[in-house]
Amino acid sequence: MTQGAGQGPEVERTATLRDFRVPAYVHETGPYAHSTHPGEVAPLLDQAYPEGYTPTQRDLPVINRGDTVQVHVDPDSLPAPQPADGPGPLFVVGDVHGYLDELVAALQEKGLIDSAGNWSAGTARLWFLGDFTDRGPDGIGVIDLVMRLSAEAAAAGGYCKALMGNHELLLLGAKRFGDTPVNSGAGTATFQAAWLLNGGQKTDMDRLQDHHLQWMSRLDAMEEVDGHLLVHSDTTAYLDYGNSIEAVNDTVRETLTRNDADEVWDLFRKFTRRFSFRDEGGADHVRSLLDTYGGTRIVHGHSPIPYLMGEVGSEDGEDSGGPVVEGPHVYADGLAIGMDGGVTMAGKLLVQQLPLDI
Repeated sequence: MTQGAGQGPEVERTATLRDFRVPAYVHETGPYAHSTHPGEVAPLLDQAYPEGYTPTQRDLPVINRGDTVQVHVDPDSLPAPQPADGPGPLFVVGDVHGYLDELVAALQEKGLIDSAGNWSAGTARLWFLGDFTDRGPDGIGVIDLVMRLSAEAAAAGGYCKALMGNHELLLLGAKRFGDTPVNSGAGTATFQAAWLLNGGQKTDMDRLQDHHLQWMSRLDAMEEVDGHLLVHSDTTAYLDYGNSIEAVNDTVRETLTRNDADEVWDLFRKFTRRFSFRDEGGADHVRSLLDTYGGTRIVHGHSPIPYLMGEVGSEDGEDSGGPVVEGPHVYADGLAIGMDGGVTMAGKLLVQQLPLDI
């Protein structure tokens, strides 16, 4: 949806010791900002970012491109479900970020759950692209729903699965390592400070249980389904972790199992990179992933569609009349599909059937 005046772009940053002066509540800019951020942050000392560094740019760059297409799909035009003896239709869900009510409404609109919130799509296949928590009001409720739907879908002959997002890594790190210093490449940082700075909700941390942690730590980083390479982040950093889907997923899980704070921080840092497919050479970056891991199109979340399209408000409060998000965003010579509708920016939580007819 179009951003209103005074609404800045999504802030996603890595906190270092320079970010805080005295015990205080973190304030984020943007439409999802809290008057007081839940959770008090310990005082930190001055540090400086080196030139060009951040895994999470504070000022997300805005470009204007004419080679992208935003897709609006009429639900009445969707193909009918396949027979029960074959795989059911494939759906993907963009970033949820704790917006449970919006997720339930979007799943109901597509016929995936009924009015009571139970799986009603038979053999359908549903993939979540990660980022279940932070910024929104009920991240744990979102995880509980996805875990329950996974069991119900499997019992009906379908499935509901999920990928690892950078905010899952951030929440795991905040829970496991707290204020343990990590080497960020820009001085000393902590997971706790980064989690708070990027929308961490105290209510989520208070309700986080062992089974949530186990579920998150076992999520795959990528998967290929029906020619679609599904990932969370629009980055080529996956190539750093293996030359096959299985190798990448194994490496990520092994990294989390070793429970080394610096290793997990590096994983979080790389998964937080964005815009590799959007700018000059973006299509070639997509092809490098498709050539390595398979598939004919990449489907990702992470970077809100308003940024992929350009035309968003600036952090200093200027309103440039951002685009209205109605559906997925196809770009990079038609090879990439963006699925983060910007629900944290008063945008739309996207649930989309694949393939797109483009």
